[in-house]
Amino acid sequence: MKRIVGLLVIALLVFWVFIDPDSAADTVQDIGSLLREGAESIITFFTELV
Repeated sequence: MKRIVGLLVIALLVFWVFIDPDSAADTVQDIGSLLREGAESIITFFTELV
């Protein structure tokens, strides 16, 4: 069951990239920015503890 769900998710992502590549790229950039900002916040937190 997990394998089928995983394949469906991958198929939907590939379909999304083919149908609307600009939106897909924007979403990936937004996720990357969110992860970067989160990492920077954690680094700042631990730096301020010292």
